[in-house]
Amino acid sequence: MHMIRVLLADDHAVVRDGLRALLKAQPEIDVVGDVSNGRDAVREAQKLRPDVVVMDIAMPHLNGIEATLQMQDACPSTQIVILSMHSTTEHIFRALQAGARGYLLKESAGAEVAEAVRVVHAGRRYLSQKIAASVIDDYVAERHRTTPLETLSRRERQILQLIAEGKSSAEVGKMLFLSPKTVDTYRSRMMHKLGIGDLPGLVKFAIQHGITQLD
Repeated sequence: MHMIRVLLADDHAVVRDGLRALLKAQPEIDVVGDVSNGRDAVREAQKLRPDVVVMDIAMPHLNGIEATLQMQDACPSTQIVILSMHSTTEHIFRALQAGARGYLLKESAGAEVAEAVRVVHAGRRYLSQKIAASVIDDYVAERHRTTPLETLSRRERQILQLIAEGKSSAEVGKMLFLSPKTVDTYRSRMMHKLGIGDLPGLVKFAIQHGITQLD
């Protein structure tokens, strides 16, 4: 029997422990690792090459959507299931557009996580049972509409998250191997693209569009 190798990524240890226990109870699923942020998730996925990653959408340093995009490039054979508290169309659209194969609502993740892992590993899409079919119809119809977020490059979105989390230009630069001046340039360009005039406005935009969240 082929074991389905799973990596867990969530910034709450209690969630990781709960999911690990549920998945380990399944004879054909093996949890090969767990991490607490998106950057570590990408790094561990490259190292461990899991079949499936179960990943929270809201994580520090690099959120689940951006981590999904990076994993698509780094380990294309790994399937991704996003965990989220939100059932809003925008969150689901962004997860699916980034390449996630599954979308699980946190409230029902316990009951559904093993099934979601099996389904996406088999190459099919899995959405929480509470997500209405109409959302998928909307998704198909909306795929061609550009949101303000899509005007930003992947690097800009990454910098936006770190700025919104309160990191200084110097700190962001250190994390991403850029000079503080380059980070400032990126920030000005983002503000110009989005028509936002100040830093609080940029932070608000990041929260509204699920790039980061307020704890």
